[in-house]
Amino acid sequence: MATIEECRSALEKLSDNLAGAEGDVRTAAALDRSLSCRVTDLDITFVGRLKDGRIEVVDTLQGTPRDKAQIRLTMAGDDLVAMVDGELNFAKAWSAGRVKLEASFRDLFRLRTLL
Repeated sequence: MATIEECRSALEKLSDNLAGAEGDVRTAAALDRSLSCRVTDLDITFVGRLKDGRIEVVDTLQGTPRDKAQIRLTMAGDDLVAMVDGELNFAKAWSAGRVKLEASFRDLFRLRTLL
């Protein structure tokens, strides 16, 4: 099972990957939205913002936060680490129910290029 530190590191790596992206991926990541990533097996949620193509983690909370972020990801820690490391395809994990992505229809439409 991935640790909190490994999950935080994976989010930082994802942020670096988004910041270095070009084309459609860069455009999709240029949203300014609140973001949460719930890690189910650790019962924690990383909360922050997707802004200027980067993920800024502001806090780590126990359980599910009261306030819903505009973009919400839910998955196991091992899946988060595997996706960021390129060992697990997001679209396949999402279709298999291993990853949950919640956002407005408009945001989902923009984020589809990241899949």
